[in-house]
Amino acid sequence: MINTIIFDFGDVFINLDKQATSTAFKKLGLKEWNADLDQLSTAFETGKVSREDFLLGIQKHIPEASIKEILAAWNAILLDFPLYRLEFLQMLSQKYRLFLLSNTDAIHIETFEQTNGISFYRDFYQCFEKVYFSFELGLKKPNPEAFLHVINNHELAPKRTLFVDDKKENTDAALALGFEVWNLQVGKEDVIHLLDKKIL
Repeated sequence: MINTIIFDFGDVFINLDKQATSTAFKKLGLKEWNADLDQLSTAFETGKVSREDFLLGIQKHIPEASIKEILAAWNAILLDFPLYRLEFLQMLSQKYRLFLLSNTDAIHIETFEQTNGISFYRDFYQCFEKVYFSFELGLKKPNPEAFLHVINNHELAPKRTLFVDDKKENTDAALALGFEVWNLQVGKEDVIHLLDKKIL
C-alpha cells in the first residue's frame, strides 16, 4: 500500500520547452552545447558553482552575447504551471506524504517563483513535507545517493513509496532501490491521471 509519493518538478508540474533554450543559444551564436558546458551546467545544478560563474562560463563560448541575453536563453525552457495541477496536488497532500525531488538550479527556481508569485509557489511548496532541489542537495538524480538521502532523512519504505518522473533513467534508478515508479510520458500523460494508473 503506497503511503508516500516523491515527485519530479519539470514536465511533471511545470511545463518545459527543452528545445527553446537550445534554439535561443544558437541565435546568440553558440554552435553546440559541448562537454564543457555540460560539466558547467551539472556543477551549477549541484550547487558547486555560483550563478555568476555559471553565466560567465557560458559567455566564454558566446562572447558577443550579454549576460542578460544568456539569462533569457537559459530561462526559455520554462513554460506555464497549470493551476489544475496544483489543485490536484493539494488534494493528494491530504492523503499521502509528499516530497519533491528535482534536478534544477538556482536561476530556474528563482524565475519560477518570480513568474508565478509568492502565493502560488508558497501553496505549491506547502503540499510537500520537504522540497529537495539538486542545487541545494548537492546531488542529482539518477545518483542513488539522492534517493537514499530522502529515504534516510524521512524513514521512508521504498516499497510503500511511489516515484514519479518524466526521465526513464531516473525512474530506473528508483526502481532498482525498490520504489514503485511511474515514468510519465510527457505530451501523452498528465500527473493528474495518477489516480487512473491503479498504482496507488
